[in-house]
Amino acid sequence: MFWIKQIVIGDGERGLLYRNRRLQDVLDAGVYRYFDPFKRISVAVHNIARPEYAGNDAELLMGSMNAKLAAHFVLADVATDQVGLVLKNGKLEDVLAPGTRKLYWKDLVRIDVRLVSMTASLEVEADVVARLRQLGLLAKVAVAVDVPAESAGLLFVDGKLMRTLASGAHAFWSFRKNVSAEVIDLRVQSLEVSGQELLTRDKVSLRVNLAASLRVTDPVAARTKVAKYGDYLYRELQYGLRKAVSAKTLDELLGDKASLDADIYAYVHGRVGELGLEVLGVGVKDVILPGEMKDILNSVVQAEKTAQANVIRRREEANATRSLLNTAKLIEESPVLMRLKELEALEKVTEKIDKLTVFGGLDGVLNQLVTLKQ
Repeated sequence: MFWIKQIVIGDGERGLLYRNRRLQDVLDAGVYRYFDPFKRISVAVHNIARPEYAGNDAELLMGSMNAKLAAHFVLADVATDQVGLVLKNGKLEDVLAPGTRKLYWKDLVRIDVRLVSMTASLEVEADVVARLRQLGLLAKVAVAVDVPAESAGLLFVDGKLMRTLASGAHAFWSFRKNVSAEVIDLRVQSLEVSGQELLTRDKVSLRVNLAASLRVTDPVAARTKVAKYGDYLYRELQYGLRKAVSAKTLDELLGDKASLDADIYAYVHGRVGELGLEVLGVGVKDVILPGEMKDILNSVVQAEKTAQANVIRRREEANATRSLLNTAKLIEESPVLMRLKELEALEKVTEKIDKLTVFGGLDGVLNQLVTLKQ
């Protein structure tokens, strides 16, 4: 008959029956026939395989929620200080922002909405973090920070430091608040101050390279009491180096660089302790002199070494002369020793003669070639 309206609802569908554009019923899967001579009945068929309700009248349905609608819908009503976790068939699939209202079909897919309060804490539970990371939603709804070992994390909410984070993975809801986190390295770090042009107390220009090692002992103080602790320490090392060099002459600097290191360390150590920093050591790596000063110093060193060589030479000559004098006295007192010295001299002479002819035998050699003084 022309006045009978037939409606077919599939297994994965649900229908909303309207009469005179007013909701009358929710139709399950099946075939329905209605007497409608004036065409006042209409049906909106929805695919419930996607449980999110996509109709334009969602607000109307949520406002008129009754037992009949509650049998087919799940209403997610998230307060302004809550986050909604949408679980489909027991698995987290979506996150609802604070203040969100949303409808879900519950006939085909089991829908649960878990409300999480942000009043006490903004931290996201570890299992939720893992699932959101898997879905690629973590960066959209939370601020994630990984704090390595030997480091500390600082959590800021609306510009205010809230807490210190231990090593590990952390995440915090970013709804309604400006949430940020910073990681402070607690390991020993090195800092170099290079190419510093300075004047000594005796007005000698030189260039110094300095190295220092430090570590952060109080991450909260290092972050909140100074803007950039690395830049601050760099400037303090510059000031300490300038002060220490200007108080010494060039000879003092070159002769005892350890005292220069100690002076710089003492200056810097007293200025960074309250900032949560510890200076472990300071050392001057290089002291670079201008070319003309190098030549002068080389000349001075050469003159000093020459003078030292002359002193050593004169001392050895005096020792040799003294030894000769002692030998002469012994020879003068002993004719036999004199005779032995003459034989040694004769031996040295004969070593340089290719051929020697002796007349008169050994007595002739001893008596005629060498004459003993009686």
